[in-house]
Amino acid sequence: MAVQVVRVDFGNQRQREDLVLLLDLYAQDEMGRGAPLATEVRAQLAARLAEIPHCRAWLAYEDDTPVGVIVAFLAFSTFRARPLLNLHDVAVRPGYRGRGIGQALLAAAEADARELGCCKITLEVRVDNVAQRLYQRAGFRNDAPQHEFWAKVL
Repeated sequence: MAVQVVRVDFGNQRQREDLVLLLDLYAQDEMGRGAPLATEVRAQLAARLAEIPHCRAWLAYEDDTPVGVIVAFLAFSTFRARPLLNLHDVAVRPGYRGRGIGQALLAAAEADARELGCCKITLEVRVDNVAQRLYQRAGFRNDAPQHEFWAKVL
């Protein structure tokens, strides 16, 4: 079956629902939070993302089934004085992994980043995530192994 990747049109209700469905499945996965998104988050998520002008998202479909998602945000590299694309969420639905869906999603995000003149694409990946092999095949490298990602939850 052929995979079709589309950039999310936040005005398309079906795509909004598919986006939330896939992000909720990702949240439930052990590589996510291991728990579903809260009801209020599911209710607000697509509309809130649509309000962010620098948000980009893609959905992958096999036939009519939503099977993968990337949510990304444009940022800026002060060291290169050019935009960059940060991949915030990359997820393929369980049961569909290992079939090229992640590669198709990454290719769509990269094409968009090149069109926008981005200097690089960034992402975070857990050290125990098998998707590291996918990212390495797509040309990603850990260019800052001495860094840790810190957060202050508000």
